[in-house]
Amino acid sequence: MAKKKKTKKHTGQMVLLVIMLLAGAGMMTAMLTLNRQKDNQQSQSESAEMPETASPAEEQPETEIPETAPPQRDENQVMAELTLQNMTLEEKIYQLFIVTPEVLVDNVVSTVVQTGTMTKQALQDKPVGGIVYFSQNLESPAQTKEMIETAQNCIRASHPVGLWIAVDEEGGTVARVADNLGTTSYSDMSVYGQKADVSEIYMVGAGIADDIAEFGFNLDFAPVADVWIDPQNELQERIFSSDPAVVSEMVSSMVQGLQNSGNVSATLKHFPGLGAENGNTHEDTFTHIDRTYEDLESVDFLPFRAGIEAGADFVMVGHQIVSAAGDELPSDLSPVVITEWLRGSLQYDGIVVTDAHNMNTIAETYSSGEAALLAIEAGADIVLMPRDLNEAFQSIYDAVEQQEISEERINESVLRILTAKAKHHLL
Repeated sequence: MAKKKKTKKHTGQMVLLVIMLLAGAGMMTAMLTLNRQKDNQQSQSESAEMPETASPAEEQPETEIPETAPPQRDENQVMAELTLQNMTLEEKIYQLFIVTPEVLVDNVVSTVVQTGTMTKQALQDKPVGGIVYFSQNLESPAQTKEMIETAQNCIRASHPVGLWIAVDEEGGTVARVADNLGTTSYSDMSVYGQKADVSEIYMVGAGIADDIAEFGFNLDFAPVADVWIDPQNELQERIFSSDPAVVSEMVSSMVQGLQNSGNVSATLKHFPGLGAENGNTHEDTFTHIDRTYEDLESVDFLPFRAGIEAGADFVMVGHQIVSAAGDELPSDLSPVVITEWLRGSLQYDGIVVTDAHNMNTIAETYSSGEAALLAIEAGADIVLMPRDLNEAFQSIYDAVEQQEISEERINESVLRILTAKAKHHLL
């Protein structure tokens, strides 16, 4: 019995010793872990306070960050901006007009065939944006070339900006230069539309540009971008086709042909489309076309889009009243047509020129001053052939002076005109 008690006591002591050893080991482990955490925290703190210094072997060579080159500005626009800064308000407003040589001299002469004393004085006093010549002004190659060259030299002697020298040279029925000066004759555009040969019409455009540039013309009011919709339209064979896809292809190629030499600017006409007309804007007091916007978008606009994509410098807006606009205004006096449709929907940022303001649809309804001001307010850049230049000029000048229209609005149009003229070395 005494031996068993001793064994139990010994076993109990052993168990107690083991427990004490385990407890001690646990405390030591905890203390080591705590010390390790303190060391790590101290090391991290020192690292945060001390800047890192790479050893020479670890240093990386410095890499230069290349400077971003400023975007290249179009030199023509730069020249235009500099020219604009030095122009008077009067000079700016005169840039908004292309006139006949007869109107320039206040119709004192019924037919102008030379740049004589009166024309020279008029150009000094009224430095218009351009002159448009018709068959009656073109007597011979030598006479035409001298008349145009003298006009350019005259205006450049007293003003910083040269002239647009414009002509209607479509080929076929409308060919002032070919008919009067013996340059290459071409067929009506409907003939080329039937063949739908884009390479051929490109060569027609290039040929016309070469022919008219020889005499000093730098602006052609062509090609016709209308689609033949109504059989009674006034344009007839001047239109390529009744198929908008064919018209689009032909217009695009002719624009490129006309402009690729860099000597002549092309003009798409007669936005928003005159092919559905049943009347005559030259003779009628008004011309109304019943077209929905969907009609225009799916048919009439297509050739204009193609010509714009081809880079046409000008778009001519016609006098037709289009029902979809909803304002009962001739298109070239309509903010809907010019600003919302042409500038907005078609995203055109080139020069917008009106059709001739001496045509009955304008001249028999509006005064020259009213029509000119309405056109500029609607978003046009150039008023073509006002019946009375003095009245048209004064109307816009007075509107700026009376703050009815801002000079910034005038500058916007003039900058477009000057930028295009810079391409033709007219600045």
